[in-house]
Amino acid sequence: MSISLAGRTALVTGGARGIGLEISRQLIAQGCRVVAVGRNTRHLDALKAEGGKQVAVIQADLSQQTEIDRLITRLTAEHPDISILINNAGIQREMDLFHDPLTETIPGTRREIALNLDGLICLTLGLLPVLSAQKSAHIVNITSALAVVPKAASPVYCATKAAARSFTTTLRYQCEDHAPHVKVSEAIMALVDTDMTAGRGTRKISAHVAAKEVIAGLARGRREIWVGKTKILRILHRALPAVAASIMR
Repeated sequence: MSISLAGRTALVTGGARGIGLEISRQLIAQGCRVVAVGRNTRHLDALKAEGGKQVAVIQADLSQQTEIDRLITRLTAEHPDISILINNAGIQREMDLFHDPLTETIPGTRREIALNLDGLICLTLGLLPVLSAQKSAHIVNITSALAVVPKAASPVYCATKAAARSFTTTLRYQCEDHAPHVKVSEAIMALVDTDMTAGRGTRKISAHVAAKEVIAGLARGRREIWVGKTKILRILHRALPAVAASIMR
């Protein structure tokens, strides 16, 4: 079932950089009003200048609980018409669990968990009353192929994305039972050419292409949006899970 995006208000976390920036731009092009949340005011200001009246920007660090609470209060008051939530913000750290100093590993791990998981879950819960008050609403949680098949170098990132994948499924179940007009999608992201993936991997897809696939899946109401080569991984993991694990490792 396809949905119309024109005239809707969409909240995009991490909405002024990387994949989030492209999602914001493409939603604007389809007639959405975008509320972009991010940490970097310079990037937010650039998006605001580009999008004009169709864009509102809010500076917030979603790894901080107090800032999430303030953000929920502000969004509820200033943007009560939000009907699309795209949880895109996230970080990925590579680490050597046996050799990296604990003074770096533990604080970095806590922030990675806070942003990738706590921020996603708590913002979603905080905005459920706003979303469920709309005639129709949609939540899209951006996860990763690494939620399905993890890699050794990013243990915490893989764990948070796997947890986000599970939360997305159970959130969908509860929405189906209590608010069937609120649809829930998971976008399983491929390796995308962004600042976060600089120096990692090859044959990346562009942020523009990744965003285009996410929005196409959103518009079609798909429960799972497999982006780029994750479509192949999905088939391979089902047929030959050991081979998929060996490749992704």
